[in-house]
Amino acid sequence: MSLFSGWRAAFRIARRDAVRAKGRSALVVAMIALPVLGVTAADLTYRSALPTVAEDLTADLGAADALFIDQGMGPVRLEQMPDGVLWGTPEDAPDTLPEDERKPVDVPATFPKGSRYLTEQSLPASVTTRHGITDTQITELAVADPLLRGRVELTEGAYPKAKDEIAATEAFLKAAGLSVGDRVTVRGPEQAYTLTGALELPSDLKSESLFAVPGAVIAPWQKAADGDKEILPPQAGDRKWLVQGPSGAGVTWSDVLAANEKGVVVRARQVVLDPPPDSEVPMAAQMGGWETNDAEMTAAALTVAAMAVLEIVLLAGPAFAVGARRSRRQLGLVGSCGGTRGQVRAVVLAGGAVLGGVGAVVGVGAGFGLTALFRPMIEDFTGRRFGELTVHPWEILAIAVLGLVTGVLAALAPAIVAGRQSVLESLTGRRGSRRSSRVLPVVGSLVLAVGVALAVYGGVSGNINLVAGGSVLAELGLLCCIPVIVGFLGRLGRRLPLTPRIALRDAARNRGRTAPAVAAVMAAVAGSVAIATYTSSNAAEQAYDHEPNLTAGTAAVMAFDTSQKANLPRARAAVEQNYPVNGGRADVGRVWAGSDCSVYYDEEEGGCGTIGLVKPTGEGHSCPLKGKGAKELALRISADEHKRLMNSPACVDERWTSVSLGNDDSKIVIGDAGLLTSYVKLDDPAAAKALAAGTPVLLNPAYAENGEVTLKAVHTYSEHDKKNRALHPGKARTTTDRLKVYVAPDRYAATPGIRMILPQRTAKELGLHTEDHASIYTLSREPNDAERQAADAAIEQSGNRAYVMTANAAEPDDDAAILLILALFAGVVTLGAAAITTGLSKADAEADLTTLSAVGAPPGVRRSLSGFQCLVVALTGVLLGTLAGIVPAVAVRLTDLRAALADMRVDPMESAYTPIVMPWETIALLALVVPVLAGLLAAALTSSRQKLARRAG
Repeated sequence: MSLFSGWRAAFRIARRDAVRAKGRSALVVAMIALPVLGVTAADLTYRSALPTVAEDLTADLGAADALFIDQGMGPVRLEQMPDGVLWGTPEDAPDTLPEDERKPVDVPATFPKGSRYLTEQSLPASVTTRHGITDTQITELAVADPLLRGRVELTEGAYPKAKDEIAATEAFLKAAGLSVGDRVTVRGPEQAYTLTGALELPSDLKSESLFAVPGAVIAPWQKAADGDKEILPPQAGDRKWLVQGPSGAGVTWSDVLAANEKGVVVRARQVVLDPPPDSEVPMAAQMGGWETNDAEMTAAALTVAAMAVLEIVLLAGPAFAVGARRSRRQLGLVGSCGGTRGQVRAVVLAGGAVLGGVGAVVGVGAGFGLTALFRPMIEDFTGRRFGELTVHPWEILAIAVLGLVTGVLAALAPAIVAGRQSVLESLTGRRGSRRSSRVLPVVGSLVLAVGVALAVYGGVSGNINLVAGGSVLAELGLLCCIPVIVGFLGRLGRRLPLTPRIALRDAARNRGRTAPAVAAVMAAVAGSVAIATYTSSNAAEQAYDHEPNLTAGTAAVMAFDTSQKANLPRARAAVEQNYPVNGGRADVGRVWAGSDCSVYYDEEEGGCGTIGLVKPTGEGHSCPLKGKGAKELALRISADEHKRLMNSPACVDERWTSVSLGNDDSKIVIGDAGLLTSYVKLDDPAAAKALAAGTPVLLNPAYAENGEVTLKAVHTYSEHDKKNRALHPGKARTTTDRLKVYVAPDRYAATPGIRMILPQRTAKELGLHTEDHASIYTLSREPNDAERQAADAAIEQSGNRAYVMTANAAEPDDDAAILLILALFAGVVTLGAAAITTGLSKADAEADLTTLSAVGAPPGVRRSLSGFQCLVVALTGVLLGTLAGIVPAVAVRLTDLRAALADMRVDPMESAYTPIVMPWETIALLALVVPVLAGLLAAALTSSRQKLARRAG
């Protein structure tokens, strides 16, 4: 028999065996197809969502040939790269003239002859909404022109064509509560427009902006401002030109160079798509060569791919092992008919190739289908439309081949075992007995230790490749130890009830089936826990580095100008009526010496007073991380010690200073006990009593010495401050007062915007000036768009002399969503692996279950046994995976710590805080909920009925 004929027979036997055992085959196909599906969908999504150069050009140019931009340098020669993004002046160019001496550039004169063009100009504006008013951007651009197709698309209504019409993006309409046909008024010039249509920017679906025809907004606004000095002129941006070149010619590189000679930069479609050689690009010599090192990314990608293949092999391998065991009589017949051990192995390997090929085809097809089905959802999430579903055939083929190879690899070990089995054992159905390897656990323990050591060393030394390699080695070493761990589980069942005892002993006895499934769960959970741990740690670091402008959960309404006494009360009413206020308000006052710097400040002559606390020197007062000896200290301290010093009262003001409450750097405000409880969150009767008695409350203890502070004030009065100057003639005077204060605990030193609260009467006694300036409100939640717009409109109606500010939360991120997705992914794999192992154990132990029924075991034992078998696999895999996942996460954070310490030793005021935060919610979900759910599902889906069958043999 030729080699080809032998394999053809093997494939025929494998195909028939797969059709005959449909359930087992479906499980294997599913386990191979699912990862292939995921990788296919991820590849299609990534390639489609990542804009191509042509799609980027469409986002910038629409259907035009080029975008011409006057860079404001005047008619001087510029140089640019072909992409139109990088530009500059030549090395031998003369010095640039001051802005007011630069001549204007006649940009249309630089267009190729026979060109057609559109102008584009944007400006910020405040407009009315259904709820009130909001800030947005208005662009004057003829969006109805065919040159804009691909960049701006109409989704509802019509394009604006008249000068009293305007169109809005769908995101703006949703936020403003408006619809097509409504009226929008631009605040300031009070120009009203009709919303004629809803637009979509395919490259920026989340953009909230308005579009009008050229000349509809800026010119009338400027005209209104020229006629009424109360109206601020429009702050329009630079004008741009979208150009369609001569028919059949477009805009060429020679056209770009000609425009550069006159101070214009061009982004031309055909130049970007087909750039000229470097020899024709004057700027290329300056740029040199930019090279990117993707070695680390390649290593990470290969590591992930290797672990994914390993996981599929671990999941599908037991299925092939049980399949080979159930087909042992058939394989024995092959041997009895003269088949060699190689041909027996070929039958099992052919089964892996058949099921791997089917799984690959099914996975690729399902990946295409799911990507197309969820395309709108993916586009909304990424904020841009796919230009087209981008398919790279070789990548898809490689993914499919990966599925096929994975199926063969999963069948490799069972094929070797089947080939070693004697014909007699195969024909009689005897399993034989094999002792577990004593070498494998020892090797696994050594590999585990070496892997952990490598990962930790890589983290400490900053070598991410060692971290990746060590993490993989540690996981492989733990994989080798799993059979011993599973065997140890059997000993734990001695004192347990019947069903869990049988489940544990069955798992220990059939380690070849249990260990790979436990390993697969471990691999999935390890990856999820590693990423979740890093994500949680990074989120904690970002939260620590966040510098809030206000205390969390508060809002402040502040006056621009308190000369009109009615403004602040009306602004307060606007906030109280529209914001989700929880409780009363706390008023805040400004305090100053001499003339008010917000009115009479003169940079050259002074003309206004100053006030501030004098900070003592010495330990507990001076920040050791700033000034002489700071760098030497930074070399000696750890990250934890550095964090303690950074958070100390002596350093907290040196790290950052918030003056968000409208006061100056002194951060001294006028307030009462209400400010302590609502904003400072200092609920101490002694502090409230001190304020009532006229004693200031100091929030930063570093400024106090023996319970007193030094307040220094320079009483300078401006010649323009006629009223106060008449009361205080003569030269400026300086006063220094020692004040008894209530000193708050150290943790209040970081209160945003306030260093000391001064009672009103004490300020008067010190000869200082005060005025009501702001109010603080506690909020039950963050206000939504409608509430903000309504409050802004009410303040606008009261004279627009105040504004509202809420606490700036840390930059929004997707950490919570990432953690949930990781937990769901690991949970699904855990459920799948546990379910497959339970199903295989049922198929493999049918004779044992029959014996149980024969000796009188209740029908529920069968159901509960399946549940406990599933629970054992899931719980063991999750716990081992959690331990394995901590290694790479900790190692990577050690790499981050090393980099942070290096930055801190260059600048001691740089934060070196690099926490390691365990995602306990994710771990609890995986360790408690998922295994219990797996056990309950297995028990619920298992039939308690059993037909008595004659035992074979």
